[in-house]
Amino acid sequence: MRNLSLQRAAIASLSASQFSSPAQTSGISAVALDLDQNVLLVATEHRDDSNDSEVTIDIWRLGGETGEDAASLVTSLSTPTQLAANPWSKGTAKRSTKSKEAEILLLHVLPDSHSLVIITRAGDITTISLDEDSPSAEVVGSVEGGVLGAAWSPDDTLLVLVSGEDKLLLMTSTFDVLSEGPLHPKEFGEDAPINVGWGAKSTQFHGSLGKAAAKASIPPTAVGASPDDDGHVRVSWRGDGAYFTVSVLEGAAEVEGRPHRTLRVYSREATLQSTAEPVPGLEHTLSWRPSGNLIAGTQRFGNIPNSPSTPESGSGLGPGRDGRHDIVFFERNGLRHGEFTLREDVAKSASDQRRWGYRVREVGWSSDSNVLSVWIDREDGDVVQLWTMGNYHWYLKQEITAPPEGDGVPGRFTSVNWHPEDALRLILTTSSTVIQRTYSWDTYASPSQPPVDSGSVAVVDGTNILLTPFRTQNVPPPMASHTLPLQLASELQPARPKRTPVPVHAAFAAHRDLLAVLWEPGLLQVYDLKTRLGPGRGQVMDPTLVWSGPLEPKGYRQVAFAACPDTEGDLRLAVLGSDLGSDAVDVISVVHISGSAAKTTDVAVNGHGGRLVPSQDIVWEAPNGQIFKVDADTKSASEVAKFPEFCFWTTHALVQEKNSDSPASLYIGLSHGNKLHVTNGDVSKTLATNANSFATTPGFLIFTTTAHVAQFAPLKTLVALLKTPDMQIPEFETRRVERGSRIVTVVPSTMSLVLQMPRGNLETINPRPLVMEIVRQDIASGNYGKAFTACRKHRIDLNVFVEHDQEAFVKGIPSFVEQVSDVDYINLFLTSIGQGPLPAEVVTRICDEIRAELERRDLKTYVNSILTAHVVKRPPDHEAGLALLHKLKETEPDLVEDAVKYIIFLVDADKLFDTALGMYDFSLVLMVAQHAQKDPREYLPFLRELRALDHYYQRFRIDDHLRRYEKALTNLSLAGPERFDEAMAYVEKHRLYDHALSIWRGTDKYEAVLDIYGDWLFERRDFREAAFVFRQANKPEKAMIAHEKALNWQELFELAAQQERPDEELKDTAYRVAGKCAYRAHDCSEDLVSKKRTSEAALVLLDYAKDVREAVIALVEGSHFSEARRIVVLHRRPELLEEIIHPGALECRSRIAEDLGEMREQLRKQVNRLRELRIRKVEEPEAFYGVEDTELHNVDVMTDISMAPTMFTRYTVAPSAMSKTSSKRSSRSKRKLERKVGSGRKGTVDEEEYLLKSISKLVARFNAIQADSTSLLPHLLQFTDEHRAEAASLQKELSAFAAELKEAVEEIWKKAPENEEGAEAPPAAEGWAARMEAYEKQKHINPVDKVAKPELAKQEWKLRLPDVRA
Repeated sequence: MRNLSLQRAAIASLSASQFSSPAQTSGISAVALDLDQNVLLVATEHRDDSNDSEVTIDIWRLGGETGEDAASLVTSLSTPTQLAANPWSKGTAKRSTKSKEAEILLLHVLPDSHSLVIITRAGDITTISLDEDSPSAEVVGSVEGGVLGAAWSPDDTLLVLVSGEDKLLLMTSTFDVLSEGPLHPKEFGEDAPINVGWGAKSTQFHGSLGKAAAKASIPPTAVGASPDDDGHVRVSWRGDGAYFTVSVLEGAAEVEGRPHRTLRVYSREATLQSTAEPVPGLEHTLSWRPSGNLIAGTQRFGNIPNSPSTPESGSGLGPGRDGRHDIVFFERNGLRHGEFTLREDVAKSASDQRRWGYRVREVGWSSDSNVLSVWIDREDGDVVQLWTMGNYHWYLKQEITAPPEGDGVPGRFTSVNWHPEDALRLILTTSSTVIQRTYSWDTYASPSQPPVDSGSVAVVDGTNILLTPFRTQNVPPPMASHTLPLQLASELQPARPKRTPVPVHAAFAAHRDLLAVLWEPGLLQVYDLKTRLGPGRGQVMDPTLVWSGPLEPKGYRQVAFAACPDTEGDLRLAVLGSDLGSDAVDVISVVHISGSAAKTTDVAVNGHGGRLVPSQDIVWEAPNGQIFKVDADTKSASEVAKFPEFCFWTTHALVQEKNSDSPASLYIGLSHGNKLHVTNGDVSKTLATNANSFATTPGFLIFTTTAHVAQFAPLKTLVALLKTPDMQIPEFETRRVERGSRIVTVVPSTMSLVLQMPRGNLETINPRPLVMEIVRQDIASGNYGKAFTACRKHRIDLNVFVEHDQEAFVKGIPSFVEQVSDVDYINLFLTSIGQGPLPAEVVTRICDEIRAELERRDLKTYVNSILTAHVVKRPPDHEAGLALLHKLKETEPDLVEDAVKYIIFLVDADKLFDTALGMYDFSLVLMVAQHAQKDPREYLPFLRELRALDHYYQRFRIDDHLRRYEKALTNLSLAGPERFDEAMAYVEKHRLYDHALSIWRGTDKYEAVLDIYGDWLFERRDFREAAFVFRQANKPEKAMIAHEKALNWQELFELAAQQERPDEELKDTAYRVAGKCAYRAHDCSEDLVSKKRTSEAALVLLDYAKDVREAVIALVEGSHFSEARRIVVLHRRPELLEEIIHPGALECRSRIAEDLGEMREQLRKQVNRLRELRIRKVEEPEAFYGVEDTELHNVDVMTDISMAPTMFTRYTVAPSAMSKTSSKRSSRSKRKLERKVGSGRKGTVDEEEYLLKSISKLVARFNAIQADSTSLLPHLLQFTDEHRAEAASLQKELSAFAAELKEAVEEIWKKAPENEEGAEAPPAAEGWAARMEAYEKQKHINPVDKVAKPELAKQEWKLRLPDVRA
């Protein structure tokens, strides 16, 4: 669906003063490209009419520093010519005695030596060094007999020459001969086919021709050459330089044969590989496609005009229609491989030189193998046709007519060459001009917008325009919905050639269904296509010509429609062209068409080779990327934006913003370097560097990339992106496409994107962004029916109706039900809503609203939908659905039967059975059971049993069966007081204490319920709660036991006092609670002393046991020395000071010393181990972290055989342990393995972190010891000398350990400079494998960053002690 559009045309002329005297025959004969200097070397030949044995050659330089249009002389040289009087010299070439052909056979630049090589037909090989200031020509060699054909290999290392002595020579770039062989070998070649019998022609089926055709062969007299054959040898290389082919005219010396063309394929070493099959009428043209799959030539068919022939001898041309002329293709093995026919008309009167009125001079391939040029020599002038292939059809895309030479002389080309690097750049020469034309691929697609977007695409094929509106039809190329034949009126046709040429460009209008067709000489036609947008009979298009006329003579290349705000029916077009002079600039011709009249205004712009930007205005892009808005009234252009580089493919998009009256302007462009740019005039952004095509819709910019992805960029997002230059380009929604896909067009109304594959076939897809855009528009406009159809067709979640605008949809539910009236569609919608991601309250609201609307409209018609609404809402209301069926059971039995089957389809039958049973309606239960096809033996006995029970007890049994225990207990409580004990047993069985309390609150049974509730709490060891419950239940004994178990001694003794317990019992209770069981034989597993509540134990012993001694002992055990001394003094018991307090202080001092010793030993071991680990981590990181095989990440099935430790061993077991994983690891073993991670076992990667955590705990333990020491030291100083000495010793030990601990903490938590900032916390991971992956990612994180540094408490124990002497 792509076309060739002319991007740039440059003409350089050599003036008459630059040639020799007019008496001489002069003209350009050859060109060569100097790619290093980017210049064109042009050779002109001057031949003296009085002396035809010598020719003068001038070499000119075009481009480079001298400018593209200026020519400078490089050097001149004279060389002899070669004449051949024999017209059939060895069957190789036919020459006239006075040949007007160019003497230069080949002109080429060798990049390695940077020299120009000239090979002449006389046989001279001349080189000119291009690096010299004054280059001179040097003849490095001469070939005897002259040169008939020559070609350089693509890598410029080999030269193939065909000498006049019929020899094939292979030379190096220094002209050393590598191989020399005959031009006409008799053998086939190394790739000669082998006949194994079954593949022979005699064994093949020949249809109606019969068996005789199998034995028939082409007689030698039937294979001849075309009269248009120039007799020269042609040589062509394959693109990779591995093979070359030679086309030679031979057979003239044979008595029984005719002169005919033969193709031979040689290897790079000049070894014959294959010989092509005989082809009648094969001509001299030859070109091997660079990609290597085809060799192109031409073939004539039928009879030769004005030439007698007999049936026996034939014409020597191919059998077929007279005048047929084909481009034929060969494979490397010499076999034919397809063809296409040229579309040239046979002239009624032709010259002997052109028997059919024209002849093909040369064919050539572009460097990318996509375009085939055919140089045709007509009676009325030369023309070069450009052909491309798509889907196995050859399209004629462009025609280049040779400019006339004045005085009515037809224009002739002297050479046609493709640029070797710029694939679509063609270099043509006439006798005095050099024409360079650059083309680009372009798609002529309609930019029309909804609702009139037709999606039309135009494809140029000769003088036909192939039109396809993709909105209604998707016709695969080369077919089309409509073929528009182009025919210019006789007065509009160019003088030479007098025919309708191939158009140079075409464009669609955005506001109307119009097509403009432009021809390069300045001819313009406008068609009204009359495209049918909807379905129906008749033609999809019915084009009519609206306007046709000429423009001022220029070289035109592009046409575009512009908005015409003045008059409704007027048209305004912009036509881009250039003056024909050498100093040409771009000229925009603004054509205003009103009826049959047209007014043209020319606006010249500063630049050459620009491009019109499709827009409502007239916008022109300069070659440097600047974008100008053109004003035809003032004939001026003002800059509005700029691309970073020239973009051949551009468009202008207007984006309407919410809070703006005027739309935002976006210019989008794609360069030849695959960069997609967007600019708003102030800021430019590059969206992609690998884009290969793009298209726009009212909401999206769609582009494809070389990564085979289509991306959808919202235009509003691009506007916001350009307004915030620092904003990063977001991730757009993408979709994978087939490799090499390109956008043909996009049709927003049908939500379709048309893509073309590299081989030419089309694919229409409906991308989700386009579908969602149209669906949201339809929902917003209330067009629910269309939106629903689109969602069903494209599998869009129907929740979009609610998500788009919930309140608006709720208000529009009546309209929704009216438009989507089908019951199945409503059921589908409700099911999607119920299973979607919407919140439960939203789903319930929508279902209830739709259900209410359906019930209002027609309950009978929409009964299934109403049931669906009940079932799918959250939570499902099965009872309401069954109640509806019960309601309709009497009036509509047939309807209910179908409805029951439907609801059973929606909901599990057993669940429905239970729901009906829970409604206590046995008729409904039977109806569900019967339609669910349940076995009566399963439910009838149960139903009979239930029928025999009392009302409430029956309901209790039903609720208990359905596991509705609270409801069952309620019904059981209503069944009568005789069932109270059963109810209590039921409460205990199902733990329904709260519900039971709510049922029997305010009754005489309430305390009994509280009693069993308290017993349950007591069994669960919730003693505190049990005590309060027992007190409410008037169970003081149980309450006291619960208080004692809970150690709530205040409430215990309060209750004991209220119960007036004897003093002895209170004393025993006090000893039990305090934990002094030595005086009483009681279980003291739970008491105040064991719970470290020693001060409370002392208070209990003093208040209720009146035991001062035990109270003091309890206080000393808790290190409450101050309180113990106060109690001793208060109760006048001084003997207890020396008996209990003094020894207790020394015992506390000893305990602290033991703890300090343990901590000191632990600290030193762990610090030394940390130092070892950190040294090892630096010196042997791989051994420290382990080496992991990533292929075993998700392998669960492993061998039972012991294996070497792996990376996971570092996470699980010590290095010495061997893996003993079973073939199937259970979830329990996985959890056990997971618990081992981070356990800190020696040799694991978590050991360092474990040690850090252990030291942190050590610091916390030391802080607690410091608190104990703070309370102990003052008392040690006040006791005996021994105590004071111990106080001094303790203070020294504390100071020493505190200093050692502080130094260790500072050393351990000292971070490296790169770790000062710390590491980010890893994200939370779920599951065993995920957590193991998180550990894998964190294994190189410094554990210091994960474990916080501990802080030592303030040393409040420090006292200034007097000297203590032993």
